[in-house]
Amino acid sequence: MPSTWLITGATSGFGRLVAERALAGGAHVIAVGRRGDRLAELADGAPQGQVTPVALDITAPGAQDVLAEAVRSAGSLDVLVNNAGYGLFGSVEQIDADTARSIFDTNVLANLTVLRAALPALRAARGRILQTSSLIGQFAWPSSGLYSASKGSVELISEALAHELAPTGVKVTIIEPGTYATEFSTSLHVLAPNDVYLPTVGQFLTDFAALPPEAFGDPDSVADAIMAVTELDEPPLRLAVGADAVEHIRASLRSRLAELDRWESFPRVPVGERA
Repeated sequence: MPSTWLITGATSGFGRLVAERALAGGAHVIAVGRRGDRLAELADGAPQGQVTPVALDITAPGAQDVLAEAVRSAGSLDVLVNNAGYGLFGSVEQIDADTARSIFDTNVLANLTVLRAALPALRAARGRILQTSSLIGQFAWPSSGLYSASKGSVELISEALAHELAPTGVKVTIIEPGTYATEFSTSLHVLAPNDVYLPTVGQFLTDFAALPPEAFGDPDSVADAIMAVTELDEPPLRLAVGADAVEHIRASLRSRLAELDRWESFPRVPVGERA
């Protein structure tokens, strides 16, 4: 029996690539995105009835009910690719409250909305959950504080979820892509730094903008990794995809371990014994 996939952010980037692969494998895809025209293109290129297009802003009130109804209409759900989100770069101080709230609404709270809509059917099918994070869901660069915080939230939510769902047979994997040439990388929300942050945020953004094309990986490799991990009986909780993701996450973990080792017995003199 063909599987059913729910994919958010299915109009572009990794979401679109995964949707196309799932369809090629005979799956029924509930494709969710804001752009109805892109969803229609996806449906037009697939056999009739194989795509259920859901044009939806997943941050909108009622989004959970819309998604839950799409899942009920499909009859089952085997795989969730919780992929929708956007990038925001700028200094922590300069990002105002509304902008900060917006990225958490999309990258974190809407992620939870999708989970709540999908989990009953996923438990019934002992299904798979793929949560899209980033290499900078594990650490932060100058300028990535709010974006990294949103993806770090997804990481910890997903880790807890994996523990909570373990008895049900549902498997959770966090995908941590490196830097890839998708529409995401060309449509980042970037706030120019003021004079205070030119040496840090400004320099980072300048260096990032100067990266050559070969520094950006082929997004097909991320889609291939997502497809492959859904076939594993015991998938990893976290999967870093791309040499840069592996390198930077490893360096971050080593730095954190070194800091832990250095300060594990601090303070060495009990507070009550100080002169």
